[in-house]
Amino acid sequence: MITVAATVPRVDIIGVPMDLGASRRGVDMGPSAVRYAKLHERLRTLGIPTIVDRGDLVVPIRESAETQDTSAKYFDVIEAACSRLAELVEDAVKEKGVPIVLGGDHSIAMGTLTGLTRGRGAPPGLIWVDAHADINSPETSRSGNVHGMPLYFALHNGVARAEQTVQIGLRDVDPGEKRMLRELGVKAFTMSDVDKRGLMHVMEEARAIAGGEDRPIHVSFDMDAIDPSEAPGTGTPVQGGLSYREAHLVMEMLYDSGQLGSIEIVEINPILDHRNQTAALAVGLICSALGKSIL
Repeated sequence: MITVAATVPRVDIIGVPMDLGASRRGVDMGPSAVRYAKLHERLRTLGIPTIVDRGDLVVPIRESAETQDTSAKYFDVIEAACSRLAELVEDAVKEKGVPIVLGGDHSIAMGTLTGLTRGRGAPPGLIWVDAHADINSPETSRSGNVHGMPLYFALHNGVARAEQTVQIGLRDVDPGEKRMLRELGVKAFTMSDVDKRGLMHVMEEARAIAGGEDRPIHVSFDMDAIDPSEAPGTGTPVQGGLSYREAHLVMEMLYDSGQLGSIEIVEINPILDHRNQTAALAVGLICSALGKSIL
């Protein structure tokens, strides 16, 4: 029988239908796709006593939003939505829930990390699973898309700390991001590192960095970290990503740490997906992070 440890008595689901941070449309439908992929049913199967779905935030659509700053498009609108998200995440933490945030594009991580920091009084350890570093500043970004900047803003605003942040799965990093990673000292594992060292060893080091001093760990998982053969429904696919089993191993090892405090799954685009395959995979990853086991 599949069970979940009694240490996860409650989860709080928060949907953020945000697509203003990206160029390609469709990720605003990600939260609905994940729910449609039987998220609630799968969580109940795990035996989680309390499942609170806080619904979806109201996010302005692109046609009604305005942007004047081409170096960080729609930033004011995104920031306002992230402020509302932070309130919901903070409430969930204070009510002893494990926040599960469903995107939407990766710009929403700014709100998630703000809420976690307020709720716990300190930034969490952060494991950022992504094909991209997402640490561009408005000055270094070539596109002006804010979904490529959330880690920069989180570190700049003090809701994430470089010394307790780990990136896994990188394989498409801009020149300015490379400089930023070196200057800030963020530990980054590329897919070459995963290939050479093996994901188990990478995750052991990642857990030690993010979870040092027994701090809770937040995992921010961009579905484009996974190879597009397994996760086709994402707007910025890059060949050579994590395999199906490697993606699950990330989540299984975070559960085994006993320190996973929150989950964020982003960049699911149903328009580009095949029969909701990517959303179903996201549900499986969430369940692995919450204790689903083979035996």
